[in-house]
Amino acid sequence: MTHVYGRTPSEKITVSYTLLSCNPKALDGKATCKQVLFSFTNGEKEIEAILLLYIPNLVKGKAPVFVGYNFMGNASTTLDPTIYHSPGLRFVYGKDSPVWKRGAQKNRWCFDQILERGYAVATMCYHDIYPDQVGMRDYSVASLFSDYIPRSRKHDEWEAIGVWAWGASRIVDYLVQEDRIDMDRIAIVGHSRQGKAALWAGAQDMRFKVVISNESGCGGAALSKRVYGENIARITTDFPYWFCPGFSRYAGNEEELPFDQHELLALIVPRYLYVASAEGDWWSDPKGEYLSAYYTKDIYQLYGMNGLESAELPFVNQPILSDVGYHIREGKHDITDYDWECFMNFCDLHLK
Repeated sequence: MTHVYGRTPSEKITVSYTLLSCNPKALDGKATCKQVLFSFTNGEKEIEAILLLYIPNLVKGKAPVFVGYNFMGNASTTLDPTIYHSPGLRFVYGKDSPVWKRGAQKNRWCFDQILERGYAVATMCYHDIYPDQVGMRDYSVASLFSDYIPRSRKHDEWEAIGVWAWGASRIVDYLVQEDRIDMDRIAIVGHSRQGKAALWAGAQDMRFKVVISNESGCGGAALSKRVYGENIARITTDFPYWFCPGFSRYAGNEEELPFDQHELLALIVPRYLYVASAEGDWWSDPKGEYLSAYYTKDIYQLYGMNGLESAELPFVNQPILSDVGYHIREGKHDITDYDWECFMNFCDLHLK
């Protein structure tokens, strides 16, 4: 996968944590809410990120947890006026941007339902780790590593997706010290570009027991060699900083790829994999996403587990819940309450 995401450094970066707030009666008493400042440093430069953590109060023991990035900052996920704005937003958005409006994307985070099902949620704005815009590497945590050279990009140099995946594992590092979080029951969930990062994080970090990709498309769950919807040429032109430079050599030349994305998904075994699509999201290639999950079947069988049984795309709104799960829903590119309901049903089978 170094042809797609580049090489993840083995070097350790110092991270310190500061508890910014703790509300034991958040969301009408449903949760304990913590906001934790992450400070990444190499001794000379520091980059900050804020984790928003909700822990269900109804769970008396340790709770399973969903880990996932949000797109428009922690304050966009809820109307709660005490939630801090994410520090990475300032690198990407001006003061008049809708990202500063509280609850701007709360439709993507059904916290009440998730907590009522007994799950904790740990979310962070992905801009805190790598601001999602051209020319932002100097403001990302990638710039803290000793081999970082500004404006220098080797063919296997990791870029935004690799850095976001690395950051997801740093969230798990922090969760170790939360005595109400069950470290054996962690699911990572990602939508769109963060679905790509979730798959790469899950492939590298065995602590994620369930890996969920929602409409991740090209460079995510979809098969590149189908050349359908968003293809390598388009994505490496529009978002050249997401992938390592070497990925662009396969633009219009997909057949020369020495692998395809189903092999990334197969790296999740013997843990549990869920892929989700939307009927109206042809750009993400639902059939290619499904087939990629289907082609992991033989690997799962080697481990005595059950993959997807048929190569035929299932009917809309008919989830498959096995050791590999899948659904395609009505609608377009988004993450909805229906998606979360399916994710929780899948995790109920494997984490409870």
